[in-house]
Amino acid sequence: MAEKEKTKAEEKPKKSSASKKSTKTTSSKSAKPKKSTEEKKTAVKKSTTKKKTEAKTTKTTRKKTTTKSKKKVKGKKVAVARGKRKEAIARAVVKEGKGRFTFNKKSVSSLNNTYFQELLREPLYIATGSEKLDISVTVKGGGALGQIQAARRAIAVALVEFFGDEKLWDKFYEADKFLVVEDPRRVEPKKYKGRKARARFQKSYR
Repeated sequence: MAEKEKTKAEEKPKKSSASKKSTKTTSSKSAKPKKSTEEKKTAVKKSTTKKKTEAKTTKTTRKKTTTKSKKKVKGKKVAVARGKRKEAIARAVVKEGKGRFTFNKKSVSSLNNTYFQELLREPLYIATGSEKLDISVTVKGGGALGQIQAARRAIAVALVEFFGDEKLWDKFYEADKFLVVEDPRRVEPKKYKGRKARARFQKSYR
């Protein structure tokens, strides 16, 4: 009997030590997830910072490549101007060249109407030293004569900007005011009881 009691007493402390170990393991397991969440957050932050740095480096490399690909043309002066007439809008580009003169990507000499050719060349007759300039005009909207008048004004203003001479502006103004100043007149809209803006339908009394 005494031997049985001793064995029972020895088994009891073993069980208590095992229970303590189990509690320790459970507590350690419960503490581990907290550390893992914190570690995950830090890992995410590190990954985001890495991505940002990589994106910045790629942007800088792209910028460098684009700057290298661009070629700057030295020694060429360019002047750009705009002209309007009714519904037509013209844009003229004047630069140093070989005396080429184009209207909507076609040479001015190829225009069928000689009157239109003379109107376009009028600013060149007044401005001296414009023989060796390349002039290109693009026009949109409006009719045939409106486009020519808009282009004429754009060419004159572009020549003034190219040479940077105020006296040339005065010469253009004396020759024709609308070479330098845009014409504000517009077509009056049609009204009812008539064919046009002011014309009325005819009445007949019998």
